[in-house]
Amino acid sequence: MGNLVAKLATTAAAIGASVVARKMTDGTWKFVTGKDSPSNPEDPDIDIKEAIAFAVLSGAVVGMVRMLANRETTRVVAKGQRKSPKQLADETNK
Repeated sequence: MGNLVAKLATTAAAIGASVVARKMTDGTWKFVTGKDSPSNPEDPDIDIKEAIAFAVLSGAVVGMVRMLANRETTRVVAKGQRKSPKQLADETNK
């Protein structure tokens, strides 16, 4: 049961992190460029430099936010189960 709780919590955190990451990416893009973020960077009408810059920014933000969410979720679930985060991670990865 503990494994299921940890996996569900991690999945929920990843989904939430994706929403937060998108908002952070859009806000950062608007702050830096003064324009709205590209709705579809794969569109051939978008300048290739802009598409690459947006892909790099969004990839970095998504990776960072998901990592932070997973770390915090593991810490909280481990504390609730009275285990160390390492013990919980070992159990979850089995």
